[in-house]
Amino acid sequence: MLNELCIRNFAIIEGLEISFEKGLTVLSGETGAGKSIIIDAIHLLVGGRGSSEFVRHGEDKAEIEGLFLLDDKNHPSYKKAAEFGIDIDDGMVVLRRDISKSGKSVCRVNGKLVTISTLREFGSALIDIHGQHEHQELMDESLHLNLLDQFGGEKIRAAIHEYEDIYHSYEETNKRLKSLNENEQQMAHRLDLIQFQLEEIQSANLKLNEDEELIEEKRKLANFENIYDAMQTGYNALQGEQRGIDWLSLAVSNLETAAELEPKYKELAESVSSSFYQMEDAVRTIRNELDYLEFDPGRLNEIEERLNEIHQLKRKYGKSVLDILEYASKIEEEIETLLNKETHIDQLEKQAAMLKKDLLVEAAELSKLRKNAAVQLTKLIHKELKELYMEKTVFEVVFSNEEDRFYKNGIDEAEFYISTNPGEPLKPLSKIASGGELSRIMLALKSIFSKHQGVTSIIFDEVDTGVSGRVAQSIAEKIHHVAIGSQVLCISHLPQVAAMADTHLFIAKNTKNGRTKTTVKPLTDEEKVKEIGRMISGVEITDLTKEHAKELLKLARQIKIP
Repeated sequence: MLNELCIRNFAIIEGLEISFEKGLTVLSGETGAGKSIIIDAIHLLVGGRGSSEFVRHGEDKAEIEGLFLLDDKNHPSYKKAAEFGIDIDDGMVVLRRDISKSGKSVCRVNGKLVTISTLREFGSALIDIHGQHEHQELMDESLHLNLLDQFGGEKIRAAIHEYEDIYHSYEETNKRLKSLNENEQQMAHRLDLIQFQLEEIQSANLKLNEDEELIEEKRKLANFENIYDAMQTGYNALQGEQRGIDWLSLAVSNLETAAELEPKYKELAESVSSSFYQMEDAVRTIRNELDYLEFDPGRLNEIEERLNEIHQLKRKYGKSVLDILEYASKIEEEIETLLNKETHIDQLEKQAAMLKKDLLVEAAELSKLRKNAAVQLTKLIHKELKELYMEKTVFEVVFSNEEDRFYKNGIDEAEFYISTNPGEPLKPLSKIASGGELSRIMLALKSIFSKHQGVTSIIFDEVDTGVSGRVAQSIAEKIHHVAIGSQVLCISHLPQVAAMADTHLFIAKNTKNGRTKTTVKPLTDEEKVKEIGRMISGVEITDLTKEHAKELLKLARQIKIP
């Protein structure tokens, strides 16, 4: 859920910090107080279109930051975070967006800079904003099949998984078939090219890690002179004019004499004697190494030429010798396939036919499950619409598919159709005119789909416009129902909706030092009565309107008792 929202220098808002709770939060206030501005800020926070016009006059930038708390470890935000290399600690996601007066945006998720599109991906999983005139997910016919699949639950998910496994094999087989059936001239050119490439690689006689071994040998040859001088100097120090080894021998002899005269020096004499024998071994080793050390300028040239040859192959075929050898193996298989094209085409055609047969079986099963889910969904939506006094409205999921046309999620296309008046034909949901009627339809759909979409928070921006009386009460109860166990933020002018609120925030604006500021205040029980009274009667609040407000609150408490 959205836990904290901070807004700085946004439109008429100088600075706001708002805490939100679970359940239904209603935002009310006079027209123009800034209710929709707060929703606009949230919309921008989750990737909406930005503009320099949102920056408060006289300021350099607007800042919006929101803290979201995730209760479910399977929330889609975790998958998105892993995809973009973002850490989520203790189930907390912080979105931030700064908009400069030039119109440029800087976006962050948990402190990491991201693009607008990435911010939008996170936002779509965290908040669903539904406004009176906005085209939301439920209005997008391209997403209706996905909504139906979500409603269908685990059975449909399992069927899609079974279908997808075969679909990917089928697509890959057809891709290979298409490649083999391409223009003969193109195939001949391709065969000539890869045969030349294979011959070039094979003639190089590459060995694994050869380049690394050559680089090490080159390093040694390049340092030959320094190595030889150091070894020779070391040998001369031990066996040269100073004959360090002879002086050590003299030390051993004298210490052994001392040990014979005084036993306590025996251990010291043995230690020096042991060192002497080790030094003798070292001198012999150094002499042998010097005998074998030989500089070969020709070998250095050979290494340079070989490394250059390998470098040229890397430029063409891979970043390492292993990559080059793997590429050679790949094109060798391709050459064999092209040389025996007809045989492979025949095998692939048989394989594609078998996969298509299996795919049709899985697609039919998936389609059957979807149509069963559509029947259940239709019943539920009719029930919801009846409760919203739209019992004559007809809802239907319309399926369509093309013969032998497979999609990655089945053969079906689905769109929600609706008829709001008896005798009128069913029309796509996206063609329904906006207004109170559309508000109720959308609320009925949201009441069902909110349980299946996994969205953290839902925002209704004046979706109750154009309704009153018993319909208003029904909408209030429906919004409360959606908010159970989740979070709903609702801008409303209906006292019935305000009475159902678990939290009521009052939005006001005032003028200070010649500038307009917006403030947000959580209402106490007494203040709720006054505000609902204002929503009932307008400016003048009488004792009667207060009594009416108290009655609405009492009714709301009774409805909310489980």
